[in-house]
Amino acid sequence: MNMPPSILVVYAHPASHGSRVNRLMADAARSLAHVNVHDLYETYPDFDINVRHEQALLGKTDLIVFQHPILWYSMPSLLKEWLDVVLESGWAHGHGGNALHGKDFWLVATAGGSNEAYQAGGYHGREFSAFLPPFQQTAALCGMRWLPPYILHGAHRIDDATVARHVEGYVAQLADYPNWCGAATVHFPGFGQDWSGDTSPG
Repeated sequence: MNMPPSILVVYAHPASHGSRVNRLMADAARSLAHVNVHDLYETYPDFDINVRHEQALLGKTDLIVFQHPILWYSMPSLLKEWLDVVLESGWAHGHGGNALHGKDFWLVATAGGSNEAYQAGGYHGREFSAFLPPFQQTAALCGMRWLPPYILHGAHRIDDATVARHVEGYVAQLADYPNWCGAATVHFPGFGQDWSGDTSPG
């Protein structure tokens, strides 16, 4: 009997109790036995992150999901701190840093602005995809496969039926992973090369 793939949802919402969409998504994801929803703000309210524990969680998962609201065109502050301290050079990237090579990465985010607002000439001036390169490059630097993001626009204004369909779609994709992901094509960083382009072991 094949074991189901392991999925870690790194969930970051600074006010989850007041969330309209993300809380429902996280609760629904918890219903799947092979999904671990890891609530960063609940675990680390003081921002004192246990790096070794986080690396152990990442090491035994197949799919890493970032689930969070978009704040200032990026991620919540605790998730950024988590990135800074957990994805260490020599572990996640750089010389000998191959712990995440071959894993899948999926960005799942909600945005308050509508899809029309994220267009050239719209309120935010650019398509939403223009704000994704830092996420994409982080995945690439760590040798992870970037999967098509699952984004909900207008999260503050959409009706309850649309929210329900979005939550159902999220759980359906988690349950069906990796069947919807296509063939794996991952471009690993050059061996022995770190983020600065230095090819010497240092």
